Amino acid sequence: MVTRSYSNLLELASGESPPPSFDQLNRRIPRVVDIMSNLDNDYPSDLSAVSPSSVSLKDRVIIVANQLPIRVHRKLDNKGWTFDWVEDSLLLQLKDGLGEDDVEVIYVGCLQEEIHLNEQEEVSQILLETFKCVPTFLPPELFSRFYHGFCKQQLWPLFHYMLPLSPDLGGRFDRSLWQAYVSVNKIFADKILEVINPEDDFVWVHDYHLMVLPTFLRKRFNRVKLGFFLHSPFPSSEIYKTLPVREELLRALLNSDLIGFHTFDYARHFLSCCSRMLGISYESKRGYIGLEYYGRTVSIKILAVGIHMGQLKSVLSLSETEKKVAELKSQFCDRGRVMMLGVDDMDIFKGISLKLLAMEQFLIQHPEWRGKVVLVQIANPARGRGRDVQEVQAETYSTVKRINETFGQPGYDPVILIDKPLPFYEKIAYYVVAECCLVTAVRDGMNLIPYEYIISRQGNERLDKALELDPSNRKKSMLVVSEFIGCSPSLSGAIRVNPWNIDAVAEAMDCAIEMAEAEKQLRHEKHYRYVSTHDVGYWAHSFLQDLERACKDHGRRRCWGIGFGLGFRVVALDQSFRKLSIEHIVSAYRRTKKRAILLDYDGTLMPQASIDKSPSSKSIEILNKLCRDENNMVFLVSARSRTTLDAWFCPCENLGLAAEHGYFMRLNRNAEWETHGPAADCCWKQIAEPVMKLYTETTDGSTIEDKETSLVWSYEDSDPDFGSCQAKELLDHLESVLANEPVSVKSGKTIVEVKPQGVNKGLVAERILSIMQERGMLPDFVLCIGDDRSDEDMFEVIMNSIAGPSLSPTAEIFACTVGRKPSRAKYYLDDTVEIVRLMQGLASASEEAALTS
Repeated sequence: MVTRSYSNLLELASGESPPPSFDQLNRRIPRVVDIMSNLDNDYPSDLSAVSPSSVSLKDRVIIVANQLPIRVHRKLDNKGWTFDWVEDSLLLQLKDGLGEDDVEVIYVGCLQEEIHLNEQEEVSQILLETFKCVPTFLPPELFSRFYHGFCKQQLWPLFHYMLPLSPDLGGRFDRSLWQAYVSVNKIFADKILEVINPEDDFVWVHDYHLMVLPTFLRKRFNRVKLGFFLHSPFPSSEIYKTLPVREELLRALLNSDLIGFHTFDYARHFLSCCSRMLGISYESKRGYIGLEYYGRTVSIKILAVGIHMGQLKSVLSLSETEKKVAELKSQFCDRGRVMMLGVDDMDIFKGISLKLLAMEQFLIQHPEWRGKVVLVQIANPARGRGRDVQEVQAETYSTVKRINETFGQPGYDPVILIDKPLPFYEKIAYYVVAECCLVTAVRDGMNLIPYEYIISRQGNERLDKALELDPSNRKKSMLVVSEFIGCSPSLSGAIRVNPWNIDAVAEAMDCAIEMAEAEKQLRHEKHYRYVSTHDVGYWAHSFLQDLERACKDHGRRRCWGIGFGLGFRVVALDQSFRKLSIEHIVSAYRRTKKRAILLDYDGTLMPQASIDKSPSSKSIEILNKLCRDENNMVFLVSARSRTTLDAWFCPCENLGLAAEHGYFMRLNRNAEWETHGPAADCCWKQIAEPVMKLYTETTDGSTIEDKETSLVWSYEDSDPDFGSCQAKELLDHLESVLANEPVSVKSGKTIVEVKPQGVNKGLVAERILSIMQERGMLPDFVLCIGDDRSDEDMFEVIMNSIAGPSLSPTAEIFACTVGRKPSRAKYYLDDTVEIVRLMQGLASASEEAALTS
């Protein structure tokens, strides 16, 4: 396939002609990485302006994971390597699920074996040409610190709710291991650059090993189409916030377009962390959850991964499987024994020892099953290493020995432990024969063992014959699953247990065996319908469909990067939205004669985080300089009460004030306050205030502000999650009890406000322009600055007044919001510091004009 890639862009930029073919390019790829490592940040951050001539023929997905789905063997003559696919790898199953006719898949990841430097170029060429895999070669010492260090000693335990309260309980945070983690993610990013077409390719990153990779990719290609799926649990905010690099990881993930989780619980914990640590809240629109992050919408996907139905059915059809099933039938069924099965990795979170203790309790409580029930525990080799693995192994062996010595009989062991690697067909055979499957993990991201068991129990005609079953009979299966694994919510027919409650698990074992045949059949059929339709292909297609939807606005937005290091993020805004140039506006200010200046206060002239909200002497001085210019009409438009504004701005004689969103307004200090809107009948406060007090009493840190015409409930100092939840409830409650009152109930940033209907800051803008028109002062310069949702009404009025009777035909309009975010304003400034600098510039221009006149 002909494709555009970052590699051939480098070739084109170097002036080589003609451009290389894709096959030629592939053979030179190992040399490209040297170019990239030297370029570092000198190459452009977004190549969307570059338009190579080659065209992609079908969608291409670059799948990035810690390990490639490739098995590596040294040749017998010790000269070179042989490669083949790892058939049970999720990444390979994902490719099959997508279908090679529709999507081309390229893999980026590490190999399981160390490849010598002299062989790396040859291996890279073979893997790319034969398997479409791009290997990432890591120095052994770096890989050890990355994988066995940061990933397995720090991230993996923490994500499974294990805190390093002592050196024996997980690894304490080590900055050098974190640096190794970041370095490896950077190496992965450089490898992706070799093959990516930034305009068309989708990049799908998998799991916690590569959580900062999105930042490196987004930094190089601002519009990269990037998805991330976390296969492990995501811990609650109370656990996650103990991680010293918590914000770096969150911000890195938010550089993705779509973030996927197995369950709602995992997604909920992630969203809670974003709210509590970054102040970012989410919204749900038409079934999709999204986070607004600097103008970009980061979508959240909740869908559990499935199994590869085709592969499983093909293994079920193997003659080896049939033979093993017959062997197990002879070993168990023909001898009148019921097999219960456990298949787990040998690690601390899989709950093997708890399962064995439950089996022991089961035999104690139900002596009638002794000699009849056998628990076969298949223990896969641990993926990590360390003392915790050794402790799990030692406890498992000792418990099995004790149970067999206590309850064993001649020719009968109640527990059979298989702790060696088994061929996949043998595992499937055990699934086929087992009456019940037990999964008692204390924490697991997903766990597909129950899914594999269900499909295996459905079987086929040949297996039915081996088991001497009537093919017309309905199939059955029973599951006992932990509440703490990702697949549990999707298995509503399973017996769910708390694995820590040994007695409850033992009773669940008995229940699973004793349950009526018809009930077992119904539960199996329900599970089979779900698992067979929600397979790995369904999961992959659904994820990529949502990723495509999340990226559809990339081409319509202006993008640029801000921030340094892992704090980097991309701002995406409408094409017409740009930063306000102070030099440009000062120039326009100087050449115009009639000016209207409308300013918000909180968040605009005064930072939201400031404890003392009163204006500084510098702000008063700037406002007075602007107000002394006879060509200016300056108004401060605020939600605050007129009493507060009057006290704060009494030194400003000619400053116009609009209080409580414009309900009260005066042109200068000596003028009377005027009301704009319906007469203030505040009888509704007798209804609203008791409701607000109820929520204040139940929401620690919340307050009520009673203004003349409005009531404001604030939860700025409350727990953000609980405060937000209470605010939604309060909003609904107030809308219900005030439905017949002439008021509107609005939610804002950490507030819920009740105010008279029809009152908003847009009315102030209309009134000011009307006053200037009545005085024959058609403004040829309008500046309007604000920072939140209430100021959008002012922006709308100002922008809609262009070419209208209230403005000069040559008027220059500057509607400006604070911060880069979606807005009706056409300009932005980054913060209050820049706002004050702008106002200082305008004030200086007025002073200069006064001196020269």
